[in-house]
Amino acid sequence: MNTENLPLKITSNGEEIFRTEESIYIRLPPGRSVLSTSWVNGGYRENLTGVFNHQPPHHALKSHDLEGGSVEAYLALVSGRLGLDPDKTAGLLTAARMKHAAAVTKAFRGVEVTAVVTAGIEVNGGRAGDPASYFQENGAIEMISGTINTLLLIGADLPEYTMTRAVITATEAKTAVLQELMAPSRYSSGIATGSGTDGIAVVADTTHEKRLTDAGKHLKLGELIGRAIMEATRLALERQSHLSPASQQDIMVRLNRLSIGEEEIWTRASSMSGENRKPLFIRSLRETAKDPALLSAATGVIHIMDEIDWGLLPETAGQTAAKKILCTMPEVCGTKPDEEFFAFLGDDEPIVEHLQKTIAWIAKQREREE
Repeated sequence: MNTENLPLKITSNGEEIFRTEESIYIRLPPGRSVLSTSWVNGGYRENLTGVFNHQPPHHALKSHDLEGGSVEAYLALVSGRLGLDPDKTAGLLTAARMKHAAAVTKAFRGVEVTAVVTAGIEVNGGRAGDPASYFQENGAIEMISGTINTLLLIGADLPEYTMTRAVITATEAKTAVLQELMAPSRYSSGIATGSGTDGIAVVADTTHEKRLTDAGKHLKLGELIGRAIMEATRLALERQSHLSPASQQDIMVRLNRLSIGEEEIWTRASSMSGENRKPLFIRSLRETAKDPALLSAATGVIHIMDEIDWGLLPETAGQTAAKKILCTMPEVCGTKPDEEFFAFLGDDEPIVEHLQKTIAWIAKQREREE
């Protein structure tokens, strides 16, 4: 394990943040209170001298594969190697790289909030209520890749209940970013609300002159937490998972959460009139997928599908509206619809099938025009 200290930041409140190849750790001055999801020294503590976020070896697929044979033993080993007291340290685990971490600070009237985030969502993104991956037996856990971990440092004195409120605000901020980026769940067709293994450690200063008793969205502290978490999470997601507004401007990326890929679109296209040259079609599809006009119309259809699933739109009315959008998509994309196009839109297939056929038809027309 590379333990060469690379200074990342020293907060105005005196917390020293360091980064190694596999870890980000913080040496805590006296008087810090910590609320964390750590397996060791987790929950609420007032005697901790350190917290860290760590990337274990990728070959560890289950907890007993970790050095020491368990999560608890492994966290203690990591603490010692970082020069921290294992009995007074809380630690988080992640598959994300520390070099992709983002640190953001926001401040107002002497109160400083710093969020240090690592974020991997491409493998383990999930929506609350999705089907589970396993049932925990005898304390053993599976090491599932992909985690959004947050170290949140608050330069103020917060009572215990306010720290729990800070966790809620931080979690809402993280989820808001995932919703804005339309991050897909890997376990359902929904939009992710986090990964299945997200962790957090909130640090407050019991010696600080300012005592704040609310960290909700109505309070300035809540605003600072939200802004710091959102900015850091966006940066970390882009660095680690290449998830950004730019990466989402592709309809094939948006269709991924519906388990629709190039092969599915090609299957629809190959049954339509015209030559079937797969390499040329795929090239045309990839270019068409980035057309802002197509993306705008197609995402409108996908959102109607979501709202039907959520019970916000009556199915019949939603299907009617979606079909009207689909009928206009060729012209929106600069292609004139023909009888074949209107024929397949006239059947009783689900919206998602009509959407795939519409995209396939447009891409095939553009292939012919080349």
